[in-house]
Amino acid sequence: MRVLGVDPGLTRCGLGVVDGLPGRRLRMVAVDVATSEPGLDVDQRLLRIERRIEEYLEEYAPDTVAVERVFAQHNVSTVMGTAQVAGLALVAAARRRIPVAMHTPSEVKAAVTGSGRADKAQVQQMVRRLLELEVAPRPADAADALALAICHLWRPAGAIGAPQRAPGSLTPAQRAWAAAEQAARRRA
Repeated sequence: MRVLGVDPGLTRCGLGVVDGLPGRRLRMVAVDVATSEPGLDVDQRLLRIERRIEEYLEEYAPDTVAVERVFAQHNVSTVMGTAQVAGLALVAAARRRIPVAMHTPSEVKAAVTGSGRADKAQVQQMVRRLLELEVAPRPADAADALALAICHLWRPAGAIGAPQRAPGSLTPAQRAWAAAEQAARRRA
């Protein structure tokens, strides 16, 4: 199963693609941080981020997209930009009929580190270990995107629109169908 994790942000949006199955070895496919300059108008900033999300969906054809659930913060402008970028990811996935899941920051931290209160450095180090990387992904937005993908592979609850089933529970015919759908998305 291939998951695109999206850590939404208007200045920096983490994008991480991970292949794996529950209880199996994970493999990082790609990681990046889409950026937009604070001096640009908001519509132009959103357009830059949206283009990078679209490129990732097109190039990596994920089976599902995991997006961080946005919570209210003290800084209203920050939460607005984060929510807008999360919406871009949801719409881009929906346009391709790719299932979407949203996970809270504490769910992601708990899935990756064992503690819902882990700090950024702990998440980065565990992502490095779990994906067997030589160095921890930087900046933190990149590690957070990979952590979202890992979280979804291990804890698929939170899906929007379609029930999630453990990949091992699919019949051979269902696996073949899913593979054909993924191949079609890559060609479309």
